[in-house]
Amino acid sequence: MLAATLSIAALAAISAISRRLQSQNRRHSHNVASAADGTTHVVSVLGEVSGAATETRASAEIVLSASQTVENAVSDLRGEVEDFLKNVSLTPG
Repeated sequence: MLAATLSIAALAAISAISRRLQSQNRRHSHNVASAADGTTHVVSVLGEVSGAATETRASAEIVLSASQTVENAVSDLRGEVEDFLKNVSLTPG
């Protein structure tokens, strides 16, 4: 009878341990799934950041080209104004 009581107590303890392990495994599975979802989100956001950086670089190249064009135009205009002023000052008046 004592052996049967111990066996029932042992089975009850094993059953309780098994339930706790199952519960912990569910929590671990949930945590791993949450971590995977978080990682997927981070990868998605990094893709968006990369795309935005590429667009920003393209825009910066357009602005650089435009500023170089303006700089050349200003230089040409400066030369024309200087030539004009020289001609005006040399014209007898």
